[in-house]
Amino acid sequence: MLTDREKAYILDRAYVPEHCICLMTQVSGGEPFLIDNFFICLKKNWIILVGYPLKDNFNLDRLKAILAKVKKNFRPDFISLIAPEMPSSLPAESRESQSDAYFTMETQKPVIRSPVKRNLRKAQQNLRGEFSTGMQDGHRELMHEFVARKRLPERVKRLFLKMPEFLACSDKAQVLNAWDKEGKLAAFYVADFEAKRFSNYIIGCYSQKNYVLGASDLLLFELINLSREYDKLYIHLGLGVNAGIRRFKEKWGGVPMRRYQMCELVLKKPSLFEMISSLLKHRQEGL
Repeated sequence: MLTDREKAYILDRAYVPEHCICLMTQVSGGEPFLIDNFFICLKKNWIILVGYPLKDNFNLDRLKAILAKVKKNFRPDFISLIAPEMPSSLPAESRESQSDAYFTMETQKPVIRSPVKRNLRKAQQNLRGEFSTGMQDGHRELMHEFVARKRLPERVKRLFLKMPEFLACSDKAQVLNAWDKEGKLAAFYVADFEAKRFSNYIIGCYSQKNYVLGASDLLLFELINLSREYDKLYIHLGLGVNAGIRRFKEKWGGVPMRRYQMCELVLKKPSLFEMISSLLKHRQEGL
């Protein structure tokens, strides 16, 4: 477990979303630890290792050393590793891998181009922005609609479905809502303000059934204003994911600032029973 001093240390030095303690522990259900300036979460036989050191620059030798230490001390069956770069010596057995980049934008004096301004004006005429600290039935309905129509990886679906629980436990998170004139929810964002230097955009949903042009632009504009109120230097906009999402982030001035690689390592081959149980669990969580 973390001491209060360790928690403060991590949040003061945090620079990637996975350094946000409450988000990581609530979503993973794991127990947080700080080992040699690396943040990890442990849940039974599974470890999430955030390979972005909280002190000094990243290098592969340090990552290899902490990976070896985690294996020796905890003997996990699975490790979810994220880092700017992966060691070439990683075992071949992995369930999933991904390469991307973190997009960030400064909160001070963002350059808002004319097309974005037009979308904002239209959205402000048709929508009402609001902040809340929890989710209502309308949020859950919109979230399920969004997840059902998008081809999302199972881990991303689980992230979405964990949001009500995360919001209930966090005193640093906010829901940014866009309501239409009929009182229907057109879109919402979930953002986290736990880290000292940045605000963290976690998820966003917009309705296709109740689509309003510029709803996402309005919410990002509100996120910029709220981030200034909290004295955040920049906003983490998440990963690029695909061309459409990258374009949206880039039109607001988001830039890829840090490399992201993810790999899920299988250190112990599961039995047939374990594989079937895991498959059934993932299917149930995806419903």
